[in-house]
Amino acid sequence: MVGGFEVGAVPFNPDGWGPPESSSPHLPNHPINVPFAPFSRSDKLGRIADWTRTYNNPSRNPLRNPSDSVFDFTGDDSFGAGIAADEDSSFRLVDGKPPPRPKFGPKWRFQQQRQLPQRRDEEVEARKREAEKERARRDRLYNLNRSGGNAQRREAAVFKSSVDIQPEWNMLDQIPFSTFSKLSFSVPEPEDLLLCGGLEFYDRSYDRVTPKNERRLERFKNRNFFKVTTTDDPVIRRLANEDKATVFATDSILSTLMCAPRSVYSWDIVIQRVGNKLFFDKRDGSQLDLLSVHETSQEPLPEAKEDINSAYSLSVEAAYINQNFSQQVLIRDGNKVTFEEPNPFANEGEEVASVAYRYRRWKLDDDMYLVARCEVQSVVEVNKQRSFLTLNALNEFDPKYSGVDWRQKLETQRGAVLATELKNNANKLAKWTAQALLASADLMKLGYVSRVHPRDHFNHVILAVVGYKPREFAAQINLNTSNMWGIIKSIVDLCMKLNEGKYVLVKDPSKPQVRIYEVPADAFENDYVEEPLPEDEQVQPPAEEANGGEANTATTDVEEKEVTAEA
Repeated sequence: MVGGFEVGAVPFNPDGWGPPESSSPHLPNHPINVPFAPFSRSDKLGRIADWTRTYNNPSRNPLRNPSDSVFDFTGDDSFGAGIAADEDSSFRLVDGKPPPRPKFGPKWRFQQQRQLPQRRDEEVEARKREAEKERARRDRLYNLNRSGGNAQRREAAVFKSSVDIQPEWNMLDQIPFSTFSKLSFSVPEPEDLLLCGGLEFYDRSYDRVTPKNERRLERFKNRNFFKVTTTDDPVIRRLANEDKATVFATDSILSTLMCAPRSVYSWDIVIQRVGNKLFFDKRDGSQLDLLSVHETSQEPLPEAKEDINSAYSLSVEAAYINQNFSQQVLIRDGNKVTFEEPNPFANEGEEVASVAYRYRRWKLDDDMYLVARCEVQSVVEVNKQRSFLTLNALNEFDPKYSGVDWRQKLETQRGAVLATELKNNANKLAKWTAQALLASADLMKLGYVSRVHPRDHFNHVILAVVGYKPREFAAQINLNTSNMWGIIKSIVDLCMKLNEGKYVLVKDPSKPQVRIYEVPADAFENDYVEEPLPEDEQVQPPAEEANGGEANTATTDVEEKEVTAEA
């Protein structure tokens, strides 16, 4: 007895499922001769489960029909339910209850707005499709102009060679940059032969400079900067006489060669083969003393040399900014770190910029060594550990050329600013990184310096200073040290096969290649050097554009031995 209901005995059917076919009732109250069939639509009596039907596994076929079940008999004609199934499929439940009253609150409004169906108007959709087609057409034209039309104008603006090729010069070889990318050479760690000069400590307060608390860029007219070439360096002359190495150069010359595949502007390096020694020099007034601006950008710069945004004017301005920035971010309290010898280029009592020269030697072969003069501009002391720093400044001259306004983006999108600079000044940043690696600097500081006004190229402000580890930054800009040394090794091997004499390596102004010319021994001896104009003769910016409404009377104060340019 279960809950007052007598279940009775359950018979065993050895021949199949369900109760056995027998006329005798098995329950006391079971009627005789009544088949197992539904009595009405609401009372469906029949087989408990039909395991003989085709059944799909829901785990294997999740998209099966929900009615395809062993417990569903609506499609079975034996029960007379075919018509009922059709009627069930057309049956709909009508809810007569009124809809709930909305609760007018902020949360309800937000949910209602999210649940509102979007209107899909054919006319609106057609307009959207037309707008997309027009946008795609403009993008194609824009990319075509950047890669085609602007590129031609860009090269035309810098078509002039850095040195006038004379007809009597004999071209010996030309090397395309495509061959440089396949070179690789590993050099052991260098050794320091000598350290000269003195370094001032870095002022860490400049790490907290932002566009909101910018610092005015100061001028250091009394500090002397030296850009001495290899053969004019008394220390390198002494090391050459002592047979300390076979190849001699400076870090600026080596970095130019190492990053040659990234260069667009023309440059030249003088090579002198004296006995079994090789000297890499720069000419007086060489482009190597200047800093290129927007060299790898596709946007054309003004071609007029007098324009403040021309390639030449921007190069002089960038060199001026770089020199002053490297001295302003120092603690100028007279406390210096001095080395074995003083600055080899300074006269006694002369105020010189904070700089240390590291004369370092690399082993290129069993009997071939390279000595280079490398520079660092500052030092910082952390936990009684001294670290060398290189200091360089990126300059913003007009946001419309780069498309990125530093004053708006430096705080929130510094990565975008750096990415734009890497695109527009790939060669300059790569050379700075190579120089930091050559000097084994622990940190390289990059300053972001902008004009006070886009038309005022005399007054500038420091917007930010960011530090990077040279090796990590080199990896970030895809600068391969093995490839850089492979380029140096291949050029040295090529030059060592030349006869004694003077040669010049020139970057082609319009093609990605370099050429080697054999030149007379007295070539470049009497080069004309264009000096900056005196202060009273320089073109001043309009008074209303200058900061505070006053006309500026500053000069680039770039001296003859600092930054000069070829006529």
